[in-house]
Amino acid sequence: MSRNFADAFGREIYDYYTRRTGYEIVERDDGLIEIGAGPAAYFADFTEWPDYEKKAMKFVRGRVLDIGCGAGRHSQYLQKKGFECVGIDNSPLAVKVCRLRGIKKVKLMDLNKLNTHFGIFDTVLMLGNSFAILSDEKKAHLIIKKLFKLTSPGGLIIAQTRDPYQTDMREHKEYHSNNKKKGKPAGWARIRVRYKKYVTPWMEYLFYSRLELDNMLSNTGWKISKIIRGQTGIYLAIIIKS
Repeated sequence: MSRNFADAFGREIYDYYTRRTGYEIVERDDGLIEIGAGPAAYFADFTEWPDYEKKAMKFVRGRVLDIGCGAGRHSQYLQKKGFECVGIDNSPLAVKVCRLRGIKKVKLMDLNKLNTHFGIFDTVLMLGNSFAILSDEKKAHLIIKKLFKLTSPGGLIIAQTRDPYQTDMREHKEYHSNNKKKGKPAGWARIRVRYKKYVTPWMEYLFYSRLELDNMLSNTGWKISKIIRGQTGIYLAIIIKS
């Protein structure tokens, strides 16, 4: 197997799948280093999911697009429930693991290249950090409007994000303050993942408060229908067509 040293995320997932070993280091551009949840979380059985994810699955309907599917735990669960799922991810090894785990439809793809070739969906999953990749207003509106065209009249988005203001960590508060001085939203972050000798490219993310999410969705044809709250500022938004 060729070594793509930029696919740190995929490598940690593949190592866990094949050898039950691995870890995840998350690095922010201000020098903050944190230990991630680790690859085991990407393989968790439904009984081990946080309550907010379990509740969100009750809203899933019809044909499902799983954006940033990772190791495929959501697609695998829904596939067993009889849903048709299409997973996409930009990690080659994550896609390989999904196929090894029996995910029937999974594609190596950048979200920006998603098009009508895949047909129309009724539910779009943007869990984990998948929604946070809508990292600025221009990109967010472009993707959200694209998803409007790719979903049925009753289509919905199940999006996970984190309210950046709900934190007691001094390092996070300082980062938010510096973001504002640079003219960026408080919840913006530039992050990469490290594992062994592997390191992903720097990626920009944006985490939204409820008010910021409302504002971002204005004039896109979408609106928030329900909020499902989790721990430490995490929440899921059920977003429907307005």
